[in-house]
Amino acid sequence: MNSFQHAYIHIVDDDEAFRDSLVWLLESHDYRVACHDSAESLLSDFSPEGIGCLVVDIRMPGMSGLELFEELIARGNPWPVVFLTGHGDVPMAVQAVKRGAFEFLEKPFNQQAFLSAVEGALAACHTSMADVAVRDKFEERLASLTTREREVLEKVIEGKMNKVIADEMGISIKTVEAHRGKMMDKMGARSIADLVQGVVAHRSRDAG
Repeated sequence: MNSFQHAYIHIVDDDEAFRDSLVWLLESHDYRVACHDSAESLLSDFSPEGIGCLVVDIRMPGMSGLELFEELIARGNPWPVVFLTGHGDVPMAVQAVKRGAFEFLEKPFNQQAFLSAVEGALAACHTSMADVAVRDKFEERLASLTTREREVLEKVIEGKMNKVIADEMGISIKTVEAHRGKMMDKMGARSIADLVQGVVAHRSRDAG
């Protein structure tokens, strides 16, 4: 039993017998698998949704695994890539990892090492998707604020008291309190500390 039964694993390798062996191994562990005999075949109908990962041979006829990886980066592919490599191609695989590939395995590899790499890639995909969902929800909440509420938010996270905010904005303290209450509700913040932590986390994600 694996932890990601609804995940998809796409195998891209020109060696049919090797592909079949990986399919057997993965399906015996309840993974859903799709196979492609070339990079071009994958790109013709690849539409990643949900949790998944790619297992790619680094050296193939036509478009190589590295070229495929660069094309996937250009397309904004969200799924981690595990490269399979022969001994002579290890430098290329290291280069791919530096460009953001999740892992590479040198052939021949043992089954447990392969399964561990796949499980790790799927876990990384799951974490990345969760982070995106949190960011999108926060941005949705920010977008729901009025101009005044957004202004109050900025001043609140700077640590300013209601009276100071009222003076700076040229409005009454009661109006500040009203804007502040609505802003806190829309942001789903239970306290000022909760609000500040959310804003800081959001901005650090954007900076990263």
